[in-house]
Amino acid sequence: MINVRVAENSDKDVWDAYVRSHPDSSPYHLFAWGKAVAEVYGHKTHYFLAEQDRKLIGIFPLVQLRFPLLLNELVSLPYCDMGGPLCDGRESFSEILSRVLPMAANLKAGAVQIRGQCTYEEIRQAGFTEVQHNKVRMLLDLPESSRDLMEGFKSKLRSQIRKAEKNDLIFEWGTEHDLDDYYSVFSANMHALGSPVHDPELFRAILRYYGKNAGMGLVYFRKKAIGAGLILMNGKKVSIPWASTLRDYNRLSPNMLLYWNFLKYAADNGYQQFDFGRSSKGGGTYKFKVQWGAQAVPLPWYSITTVKRRTGHTESNLSGHGKATRIWRQIPLPAANFFGPLIRKYINL
Repeated sequence: MINVRVAENSDKDVWDAYVRSHPDSSPYHLFAWGKAVAEVYGHKTHYFLAEQDRKLIGIFPLVQLRFPLLLNELVSLPYCDMGGPLCDGRESFSEILSRVLPMAANLKAGAVQIRGQCTYEEIRQAGFTEVQHNKVRMLLDLPESSRDLMEGFKSKLRSQIRKAEKNDLIFEWGTEHDLDDYYSVFSANMHALGSPVHDPELFRAILRYYGKNAGMGLVYFRKKAIGAGLILMNGKKVSIPWASTLRDYNRLSPNMLLYWNFLKYAADNGYQQFDFGRSSKGGGTYKFKVQWGAQAVPLPWYSITTVKRRTGHTESNLSGHGKATRIWRQIPLPAANFFGPLIRKYINL
C-alpha cells in the first residue's frame, strides 16, 4: 500500500537523499528551494511524498502563489526551469496526483503547473496540457577535468576566455558577505532588461539553506563588481539559475570569465553535467550557450486549470517585452530595487 502525505521539516534528509539518487532530479528539487521561497516571499509550500513499506518512492514539490482576487496557482516549481514530480514509477505518481488535484480544488487554485519532462500518461489523462513557450534546456556533459574541457573548446572560444583574463578581470568566489556586490550587478542587469528584480533576501536564504550545494561567483574590474552568478549543485549536476553582467563592461568579456570558472569548478570537482538553464531556441542566450558545447533538450511545462476563472500568469504576458518593459526601464534604479521584489514574488518565472 502506498501512503501519500505532505512532507514536514523532519523529512528534509530523506527527501534530499531521494532527490540526489533520482536520475531526473535537479538542484531545485532539494528541500532548500522551497524553504528559501517560503521564508522570503511567504508563499506556502505543499511538498508531497509517497511511501511504501517505509521507503520513499516519489515526491511532488508545489508552491502556492496567491494574491487576493488576482492570483492563486500551484507551481512545481516557481522561479526556476524545472521541479516537477519525481517518482519510482507510474503507480506512485498516480497516487500523489490523486491527492494534489483535490487539494488544488479545495484551495481554489486557478491552475497547477508542472515544469520539466513528465512521461507518465496519467498526467494527460488528468487533463494537463503542454504549455507552448518555445523554451529548451541547454545541457553540457562534462569531461573529467577542466583541462580536457578547455582542450575541447574551439579556438575562438579559448581566445575569448583568455581575452577576459588579459583584461585585468578577476574572478572570486563569494560568500553571504559579498551579496551587496552580487546584487548590485544582478539588479542593474534586471533593470536594463526591464524586469522586476528578486528580493536580495532570496539569494541570502538560498545560500544559507543550500550550504555547500551553492556557490556564488563574482567578476571584478579594478575592484568593481561587473559580473555575478549563482550555481546550485545536486548529485553529479550543476545548474545556474542566475547570471548577470554590467552592460557597460561587456566589451571586457566578464561573462566569459564567469562561466569559464563555473565550468572549471564543475569539471574539476567530479560533476558530470552543467545545466545552463532555459533559452529561446535561436535567441542570443541560446547562441551564447551553444558556443560552450551545450546541447538543446526539450523543456516541456504542463498546466491544468482547476477553477473556471482566469488566474495566474503565463510566460507570454510576463516575458519582459512591450510597454511595461519600457516603462520599468525608466524608473530610477533605487525605486526599481524597492518596488521590484514586491511585484517579482508573484511572477512565477
